[in-house]
Amino acid sequence: MANYGNLPAPSPEGGMNRYLQEIRKFPLLEPEEEYMLAKRWVEEQDTEAAHRMVTSHLRLAAKIAMGYRGYGLPQAEVISEANVGLMQAVKRFDPEKGFRLATYAMWWIRASIQEYILRSWSLVKLGTTSAQKKLFFNLRKAKARIGALEEGDLRPENVERIAHDLGVTEKEVISMNRRMSGGDASLNATVGSEGEGTMQWQDWLEDEDADQAGDYEARDELETRRELLAQALDVLNDREKDILTQRRLAERPVTLEELSGQYNVSRERIRQIEVRAFEKLQQRMRELAKEKGMLIPAAG
Repeated sequence: MANYGNLPAPSPEGGMNRYLQEIRKFPLLEPEEEYMLAKRWVEEQDTEAAHRMVTSHLRLAAKIAMGYRGYGLPQAEVISEANVGLMQAVKRFDPEKGFRLATYAMWWIRASIQEYILRSWSLVKLGTTSAQKKLFFNLRKAKARIGALEEGDLRPENVERIAHDLGVTEKEVISMNRRMSGGDASLNATVGSEGEGTMQWQDWLEDEDADQAGDYEARDELETRRELLAQALDVLNDREKDILTQRRLAERPVTLEELSGQYNVSRERIRQIEVRAFEKLQQRMRELAKEKGMLIPAAG
């Protein structure tokens, strides 16, 4: 990897407060300035230009990393992995593609974080099946939808709902929830010592001016994913598209049993078609994303 110069590094000893204060000092880049810096890096391998692009997006990396704060891993290490992804994005960024670095970088940042999390959790024998990965990265969102984020053990009706929504067993939901129930730091937690006011972590990630990183993350990611998904669905035949839509894209996914009745085949055959269709869809989305100079992280 290229040498981007000295970067602030989060550490348990230094505290998150100090790190967030440090990265907030780096100014965000105007579009024209970012374009010229990227050109200098691509054409001249100017490490100073690369360093400025990295530092101007450290807040984006931290903001995305905070979204993975519920996995019981040291926040400093998650942010460090996010920064690795950011540096990879800068290394590969092509300003001639017509989009901003923030849009491109968030895919690399998330991919780096998720790879680190899965590596770390494998040490405690986390299942690595597709269903387990899906549960791992979607349990918190599923709990949020039904207002169960603050619970310890989930109520039986909530376990049943989540298991149905995510296509896993109730036993898997209970086990994963207990593994992930500790070490959750909130973005609303206060930081700083006495006399510094009641600033919160999320406050250090914002800028008084328009936050280009937040805007891109909220708007461009969703729109890009929708466009890629709509185009990629064309790679599936009618049966694959219908099964995948009902199983993974519907608000309330149908069961294998229901689909086996619809198509008059076994549940196992439906499962095979679903898995194969999903693999084809993901491959096509990666191909389309590569054409746009973006990265689709491996799905769970």
